[in-house]
Amino acid sequence: MRNTLRKIYIALIFLFLYAPILTLIVLSFNDSRTRAKWGGFTTRWYLSMFRNQAILQALTNTLIIAFLSALIATVIGTVACISMQMMKRGSRAVIMGITNIPMLNADIVTGISLMLLFITLGLRFGFMTILLSHITFNIPYVILSVMPRMKQLNPSVYEAALDLGASHIQAFFKVVFPDILPGVLSGFLMAFTMSLDDFIITHFTKGPGVDTLSTKIYTEVKKGIKPEMYALSTLIFVTVLLLLILVNKTPSGKSTEKRKLQPAKQ
Repeated sequence: MRNTLRKIYIALIFLFLYAPILTLIVLSFNDSRTRAKWGGFTTRWYLSMFRNQAILQALTNTLIIAFLSALIATVIGTVACISMQMMKRGSRAVIMGITNIPMLNADIVTGISLMLLFITLGLRFGFMTILLSHITFNIPYVILSVMPRMKQLNPSVYEAALDLGASHIQAFFKVVFPDILPGVLSGFLMAFTMSLDDFIITHFTKGPGVDTLSTKIYTEVKKGIKPEMYALSTLIFVTVLLLLILVNKTPSGKSTEKRKLQPAKQ
């Protein structure tokens, strides 16, 4: 009885999570423009999507901003983690608390604050202001991912590399960086995902004529969402699903465990 209830509970969770997405996928193949009735199976919305320059431009802007902001935030956040690791425990705790504030702060407060800052600085709203905003709110997520790896490092290994004749840069890239690489990669992916998903901050810092997917969809909602958006959302979901399957299928984790279990050759 308990196992049956557990299975029903898990099934309900998956139903609530994926029923809206399944509805979206079904509507992307609906030949009718209205969501109220089924007009037959079609793929014309996918073809129409690839001909829609506004949607493709919004997708391009979203991917470029997400990649650049994640990359720059990862570099800044990693350097910040290295600097904080060299601080005293009290100072490090204060700085970590300050870096956590943007994550706890409401997005609308961050968006309005950045908008007022750009107005004060006299910056023209557009692609660059969106990029700067995304870098700003991505940095704390990178720090949150990299800092635990930094705390696990053994400083004696870095000092030993220096004693053996390595320069500071060589010691970092050959000793420190390989150990913190999983945290750096997870920070990059987290920043990329947060940037890809953001709407509120982008809405307050974008200029006329510059749209990301989130702001484009918001604009479409006022007029009525086009079926092309269903097709685009379906493609994004399928792409993410395939990437997750590929990542989970890679045997790197198993091969690493096998290498650890093998005795070292003399």
